[in-house]
Order: sequence, then structure tokens, then C-alpha cells
Amino acid sequence: MPGGKSHSIKPVSKRAPAWCKYSPEEVEAFVIKLAKDGMPQSKIGVILRDQYGLPLVKPIAGKSISEILKAGNLKPPIPEDLGNLIAKATRTARHLSRNKADATNRHARERIESKVRRLAKYYVKRGILPEGWKYSPEIAAA
Repeated sequence: MPGGKSHSIKPVSKRAPAWCKYSPEEVEAFVIKLAKDGMPQSKIGVILRDQYGLPLVKPIAGKSISEILKAGNLKPPIPEDLGNLIAKATRTARHLSRNKADATNRHARERIESKVRRLAKYYVKRGILPEGWKYSPEIAAA
């Protein structure tokens, strides 16, 4: 792929394919095993697609990857996309502590933190994060 990124192309149909040889229990076991090995949800989907030939988990197992992880008490406390943005803000803050005159990255950090606050607000409204959860830049500076 150009740029080294793998593009995800979803199957046309939402039904379980006739050629799929895995049972719902096997798919759930794969998801739980990969989660216990420390894989994030996005990587679990890619591994299941590339190594096991499973186009989508939900049509086969009847549940999404996040639902399977929630049932197995393996769901991370912070959603993956929010955690990635917080990590990016942390890296940017660390860079800015060493390079104080870097105005471009200062602006980039402000934009990242804005995304974090908007996404956190969304997750609080949906009940995924606890009520009153707020992002503070001190988290990113640590």
C-alpha cells in the first residue's frame, strides 16, 4: 500500500459468509485470546482478517469485538482512539518541554487537546466514560 498504511475494505454483505469455517464460539475465543495477549481492538480485527480470513466479527459471532471484550471484562478503561490521542498529546508535550520555541508543535498540541476534549465529551454523553471525566493537560505533561 502507498505510504505503508493498510486500508481496510469492508465486505459488501453484513451476513456471515458461507465459506467461513469458524463457529461463533471459536471467533469469540480468538478475540479473547488476542485481547489477553495485549492487542488493541483495531489490531484484533486486522489479525482476524489477515491471519484467520474472518471478514467481520459481528455477522459471525453475533457481537462486535468491543461487546465480546466487555462481556469478558477485557475492555480497556479508556477507548482506544481517545487513549491514542492522549498518548500523542503526551509525546507533543514532552517535545515542547525540550523545544520551547517550536510554535508549530505548540499549535498542534492545542489541536490534539481540543480533539481529546471533544471526544471525551462524546464518550461521557454515551456513558462509556464516567460522568464528570475531564481531560487535563497535566496528564499529557507527565
